Amino acid sequence: MNNRGRERRTPRKRYLFSYGTLLPEHAPREIAPTMRRLRRVGQGFVRGRLYNLGEYPGAVLTRSGSFIRGLVFELPEDPKVLERLDEYEEFDRSHPQRSLFVRKRRVVSLQDGKKVVCWVYVYNGPTGTASLVPGGDYSKAKNQNSR
Repeated sequence: MNNRGRERRTPRKRYLFSYGTLLPEHAPREIAPTMRRLRRVGQGFVRGRLYNLGEYPGAVLTRSGSFIRGLVFELPEDPKVLERLDEYEEFDRSHPQRSLFVRKRRVVSLQDGKKVVCWVYVYNGPTGTASLVPGGDYSKAKNQNSR
């Protein structure tokens, strides 16, 4: 008898690439408890442009060009975590075109050369006259500006 149909599948791991206010050191009080539930995997990067939008940065992804630097986190199995992140990033799955950020799956390169598919919150508005974040690294730019 074949037991394949009855085998328990382990849930597929889900990941988040964070480049701005979802980084632990920059997470506001309202989202910090949620961020503490994620397991840090390591540093990573995607291709794109990172804009300084004042209180937070916004990523616009591209196929080539500059890099956006951030951290990769493994998400817990609890679906409420992703719902909370969506709420914080003002992403409405039923109306993505009206969302401030849109959650998309993208391949992220880790520092060790491995690649992982992650959720990334991509800015969904006009960048207008917003300046680019130097080096695509929000943490480094924020730390230099706070000196």
